[in-house]
Amino acid sequence: MNSNQKRMLLTSVSKPGRYAGGEYGQIIKDKDDVKARFAFCFPDSYEIGMSNLGIRILYHCLNLHPDIWCERVYAPWVDMQDKMRELDIPLSALESGDALGEFDFVGFSLQYEMCYTTVLNMLDLAKLPLLSKDRDEDCPLVIGGGPCVYNPEPVADFFDLFNIGEGEEMLPEIVRLYIKMKDEGTYTRSAFLHEAARTIPGVYVPSLFDVNYNADGTIAAYTPVYDDIPTRVVKRIVTDLDKAPFPDKVVMPYIETVQDRITVETARGCIRGCRFCQAGIVYRPVREKSADVIDCQARNIFESSGYEELSLSSLSISDYTDIDNLTDKLLSWTDRNMVSLNLPSLRADSFTKELMDKVASVRSSSLTFAPEAGTQRMRDVINKNLYEDDLMRAVNVAFSAGKNQVKLYFMQGLPTETDEDLRGIPELAHRVVSAYYQNPNRNKAKPPQVTISVSPFIPKPFTPFQWERQDTMEEMRRKQEFVGECNTDRKVRYTHHDPEVCHIEGVLARGDRRLGAALLEACHRGFKFDAWTEFFDYSKWMALFADTGIDPAFYANREWGLDEVLPWDVIDCGVSKEFLKRERARAYESTTTPNCREKCSGCGANKLGGKRSCCPKK
Repeated sequence: MNSNQKRMLLTSVSKPGRYAGGEYGQIIKDKDDVKARFAFCFPDSYEIGMSNLGIRILYHCLNLHPDIWCERVYAPWVDMQDKMRELDIPLSALESGDALGEFDFVGFSLQYEMCYTTVLNMLDLAKLPLLSKDRDEDCPLVIGGGPCVYNPEPVADFFDLFNIGEGEEMLPEIVRLYIKMKDEGTYTRSAFLHEAARTIPGVYVPSLFDVNYNADGTIAAYTPVYDDIPTRVVKRIVTDLDKAPFPDKVVMPYIETVQDRITVETARGCIRGCRFCQAGIVYRPVREKSADVIDCQARNIFESSGYEELSLSSLSISDYTDIDNLTDKLLSWTDRNMVSLNLPSLRADSFTKELMDKVASVRSSSLTFAPEAGTQRMRDVINKNLYEDDLMRAVNVAFSAGKNQVKLYFMQGLPTETDEDLRGIPELAHRVVSAYYQNPNRNKAKPPQVTISVSPFIPKPFTPFQWERQDTMEEMRRKQEFVGECNTDRKVRYTHHDPEVCHIEGVLARGDRRLGAALLEACHRGFKFDAWTEFFDYSKWMALFADTGIDPAFYANREWGLDEVLPWDVIDCGVSKEFLKRERARAYESTTTPNCREKCSGCGANKLGGKRSCCPKK
């Protein structure tokens, strides 16, 4: 496509800045110097993908190698997709404008199960065979990474390989092996996949494992087809975040994205161990960057971007061990440069006036906390280790500082839940409203507004609740109506997540390879952007499952056996199944487990090594 054709195409679609390329900070290389090309795909719109920190980091890591060129690809919006199909234009990368078929690797970041249909739609737009078994020697290798690959089985048929765990070191190793075999003349598609699975820890090649099923539909066994590859793939971690590559500048978008800000990662992992939370398990052990390194990285990005907001990224920023020193360092230059400091994922029991004062530069009248359950019994079941007094102290700090809006996140459908636990959600919100009126330092000119957001529970792999059943659609709807009926306070606004989306997510989260047939048919039927409300259609999903012989209740709505072979048993996330079973038993006893800094619970993650900060304090 020449420049005139491209110009005419871009003027015919919305937000042409999504597709123009040429952004400040993009990396361009001479193709003559490049031995391997990597198209890094994000299966969502440009605005969302450009805000993803993981993509930024891995784009930087691959491009540190002079002979590797990594480029970016985002899902075109539907108007552009229609034009591409009308004009027979294949999906291409932003930097070079080359079609994906010209690359050596096509990589996808799998952040959310509802993006699976968009992944297949992007492969279809790229005119690449959807199934890995149909790709010949001239096709790119399709590789997947991200949080969803801790159960990659629903999409196993579409990927040549997965990198399990953190990719800063592993992804370049995979590409370097490819270059080495090409240089030696030993490369074939099958030989490369075998060698990668055999020699690179963290690489999972699904075609190298046979799966057998029992008569009742459960899995009987995973069997490697070669004796020299691991029977279980152990995730990779970066042991020292201070030494891990991190970009000193970012690609600056032409259009507004969902997070136009400096984002710096402070830590990986979480000390808390909430029993429903997959991230808190699979990102163990906890590792922190030093305050000096975080400060330096934030300054570098500010100087190259001029962004006016800085966000510190982690699963629980208030658990960062050097938070006071870190915020002091940052404020020493953010204040004079009029950069707002944002501290997301604050826990109520760690929220202090000192932190409140430091984030006061963020001009917002609201704060968000996640009690997750409305009663202490349920908070003990899920191991939240949060008490109502902690929440009330935190909201009073906010109210005294002039805030009048609080958002509270909860879950419904958790194991052992009763209607009394559900009734506790609006009752707790009402007590927060009462606390506002009892606070003598409140902003008397503004009324309080407490928003409760309630999401149905979805059992996820590698959690103590991975064996639990998800509520049926009828149960989810009844509970949502019940919570609404129990909310009689006009100062409490009640919102809830779409139960239909949660049901499909539950099916995909615990799915096995047999879902591949349904996803393939979904692509043929034009499914895409299912993470977006305007494109998701529950009735079409249920018809799809019926037509492809899939019983969604088998995956989402039954309690799985504790001795059952799980679809993700081929993956080792570092945390033992015995630990997860112990935590499940403690949940049914309403017994909490101390956080990792108070007492080691023996989850097994320490065997992975690394510069950790999760060991008990001496």
